[in-house]
Amino acid sequence: MTATEQPSSLIRTLGGRFYTDPGVFAAEQEKIFEQMWFCAVRGSDLPNPGDFRTVTIGRESVLISRGRDGGLRAFLNVCRHRGARLCTTETGSVKRAFQCPYHAWTYGLDGKLIAAPNLTSMPDVDRVEYGLTGVHLREWLGYAWISLAEEPASFADTVQSAVTERLGALDAIDGYEIDELRVGRRIRYEVKANWKLIIENFMECYHCATIHPELTEVLPEFADGYAAQYYVGHGAEFGSGISGFTVDGSEGFEKLDGVSDDQDRRYYAITIRPQVFINLVPDHVIIHRMYPMAPDLTIVECDWLYAEQVVSGGRDVSRSVELFHRVNEQDFDACERCQPGMSSRAYANGGVLVPSEHHIGQFHAWVERVLM
Repeated sequence: MTATEQPSSLIRTLGGRFYTDPGVFAAEQEKIFEQMWFCAVRGSDLPNPGDFRTVTIGRESVLISRGRDGGLRAFLNVCRHRGARLCTTETGSVKRAFQCPYHAWTYGLDGKLIAAPNLTSMPDVDRVEYGLTGVHLREWLGYAWISLAEEPASFADTVQSAVTERLGALDAIDGYEIDELRVGRRIRYEVKANWKLIIENFMECYHCATIHPELTEVLPEFADGYAAQYYVGHGAEFGSGISGFTVDGSEGFEKLDGVSDDQDRRYYAITIRPQVFINLVPDHVIIHRMYPMAPDLTIVECDWLYAEQVVSGGRDVSRSVELFHRVNEQDFDACERCQPGMSSRAYANGGVLVPSEHHIGQFHAWVERVLM
């Protein structure tokens, strides 16, 4: 076997520079995160008119706020006067308007320019034309999805199709009624690793037997190395002695009302490119949103969502949260151990994927295609 040959059961990964090169990351910001639908914020985080959150999407700061009409809107977080950052805090609330802290240009919750020093002496200034720059927003599953593209890609053919490709039908997710669930716990992780390493890790379970003892106890088939999302429509079945998706396998909460009998006692994982993971179990849903900040830094915000009566009733969610919190910590630690290796000459031409990881090759091909 020559140095260039490799076993047919293995396929090559992306080279190390795809995880370290600032130029590659800049291209990803422009061609992926600033073009695709990006899951930015849960709508319930902004319950009242004037509530807002700022989110970094690609190279842009985006301001998402609740309008007086109850709807969500999104704008570039940039004053139209001299380009100052309009909102300088991540979250907050205003009474009636956003005011630039530099020269006091003031914008309504609908983005329209409503006031500025000496504005009456400039009657030719169109208050809509010089209002905030709006961006596309779509609400689905209780989250605000943002597209910075001038002409957004079809939401159905991109975001929703990922659910169809994984579960076999879009309506298979409807029974979980994710838009009606409430956040029972949110944990924010700072992962010192490239966003693609996190996606690759989530997509495979070759590592599960090695680093996830709690998870493989609840989902024994994961110990064999095949991830739930390897098969269309397949959900990993709970072990015979397992009562619920909890850290010790003890009983969880009542099955969500719309979950079908064939979805009961099963776990489903969905990857929605470029930055969302959805985890479905009978009594709750876990959603990860990634915010890539640098080639070697990714913020991950993880929501544990439960039925209204679980959260409002003050029931203890700690055992179900602890299971996937441990999984997250184990996964992110593994990704952080991989990140330094991406700079090694040993990984200049990449590594290899074994057969149970071959679907990651499709992700790599997609990245290369988009960046071309």
